[in-house]
Amino acid sequence: MLRRHRQIKMQIQQLLDAIIFAFSFWFAWQLRADAEIIAWLGLEAVSPFQAFFLLYIALIPGGPLVLEAQGFYDRPLLAPRRSTAWPLFKGCFFTAIGLILFLFFFRLDLARSVTVLFGFISFVLIFAKEEILRFGLRSKFARTQFERRFILVGTGEETARMRQQLRARPEDGMVVLAELDLNVKSVEELSHLLHEHSVNGVILNARHNYFEQVENAIKTCELEGVEVWLIADFFKTQISHTSFDDFQGRPVMVFSTTPGASWQSVIKQVFDVVVAFVAVVVGSPVFVIIGSLIKLNSPGPILFRQQRCGLNGQPFTILKFRTMETNAEQRQAELAAMNEMSGPVFKITNDPRITSIGRFLRKFSLDELPQLFNVLRGEMSMVGPRPLPVDEVKRFDDFAHRRRLSVKPGLTCLWQISGRNNVSDFRDWVRLDLEYIDNWSLWLDVKILWRTIPIVLIGTGAR
Repeated sequence: MLRRHRQIKMQIQQLLDAIIFAFSFWFAWQLRADAEIIAWLGLEAVSPFQAFFLLYIALIPGGPLVLEAQGFYDRPLLAPRRSTAWPLFKGCFFTAIGLILFLFFFRLDLARSVTVLFGFISFVLIFAKEEILRFGLRSKFARTQFERRFILVGTGEETARMRQQLRARPEDGMVVLAELDLNVKSVEELSHLLHEHSVNGVILNARHNYFEQVENAIKTCELEGVEVWLIADFFKTQISHTSFDDFQGRPVMVFSTTPGASWQSVIKQVFDVVVAFVAVVVGSPVFVIIGSLIKLNSPGPILFRQQRCGLNGQPFTILKFRTMETNAEQRQAELAAMNEMSGPVFKITNDPRITSIGRFLRKFSLDELPQLFNVLRGEMSMVGPRPLPVDEVKRFDDFAHRRRLSVKPGLTCLWQISGRNNVSDFRDWVRLDLEYIDNWSLWLDVKILWRTIPIVLIGTGAR
């Protein structure tokens, strides 16, 4: 199924789910505000529904966005019920948590039972909607209305692979009525097949050495008014995923190894700014205390500034609380023999340049707190590969390691929560960063942040 078709279906699903979320909140409030229920259970009266209008407006688009972040709309419509129930449960749960945070920040007084009822009702209603859709799509009427008929054109091997892929997804409703092997028959045969079969479209799948025949097949379909889908995987890539766009009106194939622009990436940016801002405001007394301790402990500036490589290698100035003597960078050369990390990175467990207060700050990762300002400036993210000094990046002996620069660096990452004291090979560090890039999702960010909290609190993993 084409992406535009999937997007239309997803948008319809999101619209239905937005209506269900809106109804669920209203119904949950109605149940809690019912006079008979209040009298029966001896509850207090609740605020009028108009008091939560702003929350109600934010909930309508927010619920489907949370479901999308959980991959709810990525699954097939006829997916197993388990594949529907689990992301739906997570989506409803996190939406309810979002309601609680919204109520807290805007100081709205809403009974806790309304939030619990909302989460339960929305889960039941959306799951019921999915069951109705499942029943409808399996009906004979749906199969006849939504079935799409195609002719496959390409080499025998390519059409066989495409036919197998289509049969593996019967829920897409795509049926192959005929095939044309370009190794056996000429493109002129396509006209006869179009006349013989009433098809919705032609799927072309051929390598670059068949470009002339592909062009003729497209012209034939143009004359007949038949839609053509060209499988444009002419170039075999190992990592990149391919997307299509247009550049000044001309079609473009885009090869990218990083997550593309999406609502998840937008939410990640907003999340970074909000969390960093709240952390700076709440932690401002801690900043003052740490700064005072550093000043009293050793002469020199409170903050340590260093050029690090950011997104795509763009240098930026990272901020940290100073944990070393002021001449630490000058002494690094004499300590080179003590380096415990292979590759271009310099790491020592008991670094003699670290001050007494600096050792404490590093143990609990408090020296990293000023990087919240780097996040606010858009130079870093809350989660992402740790930024390395510019001179260390220049010493990369494997250019593939530079792919870790294809996303914004972060305050924490998979390396941070995977026992970084036990990682002594830089290649293992890079492997964890690339694993993060290749499998990125908002849910992965949440899990990394959640696992970072106990590591910071008990002071493990820091060096």
